[in-house]
Amino acid sequence: MAIIVSFDFPDAGQELYDAVIERVTGGQGFTQFADLPNPGLISHAAGPVDGGGFRVTEVWDSAEALETHAKTFGPILADLGFADVQPVIIPAYNVVVR
Repeated sequence: MAIIVSFDFPDAGQELYDAVIERVTGGQGFTQFADLPNPGLISHAAGPVDGGGFRVTEVWDSAEALETHAKTFGPILADLGFADVQPVIIPAYNVVVR
């Protein structure tokens, strides 16, 4: 079952996002799903939050796919000082992509 996951970084901005993407993709950037080392991502959006901070919202095809990917980005977040960030995860009722 697909899941929706949101990460809020109230004390961070685009610099953190760019640093994580740089490290997750080995410096090649993220413009397509094939740039990620782990399969299962259906959609990805990231941007600033009103009042400060940054939010990343994704849809993964399963909790297992997210868990596999978390093994890649979790240590990176920890290394950058964001080990305590807890995502909000909910089951997806409907997912529509272009």
